[in-house]
Amino acid sequence: MYPEHPLRYETQMSPLALVLNVLWLVLGGAVAALGWFVAALIMVITIIGIPWARAAFDNGIYTLWPFGARIIARDRLFGEEIGTGPLGFLGNLIWLLLAGWWLAIGHLIAALGLAITIIGLPFAWAHLKLAGYALWPIGRTIVRSDLRV
Repeated sequence: MYPEHPLRYETQMSPLALVLNVLWLVLGGAVAALGWFVAALIMVITIIGIPWARAAFDNGIYTLWPFGARIIARDRLFGEEIGTGPLGFLGNLIWLLLAGWWLAIGHLIAALGLAITIIGLPFAWAHLKLAGYALWPIGRTIVRSDLRV
């Protein structure tokens, strides 16, 4: 039995993170997250993509609400699982070769474009976090930034 998901308690989010998340959603984060959710749905429909659908769905969640959250290894929070061992490594390797590298490049290009302006710096940082997660998502989970694990 898994403990409750750490992002469930959004009331503990700082006011600044809340404002940045709302701006992020309005300025394109919702559309980007929708893309991840559609990709996850397509992966489930193809049946072959089911092992990677969870990673795409989690990327969508992280894309919806990137401020006040961070990524950690799943085994630190939930213990050893199928996605944290050798099968997770193999799944990540396949993900990296087929999708992860170009998704991360897209986030890096967006981060560079946003980093040109001072106002865009927090959003550039969010894209850098998303790029790292897009490279190697299996066996990792989203937690609140203030959670000590």
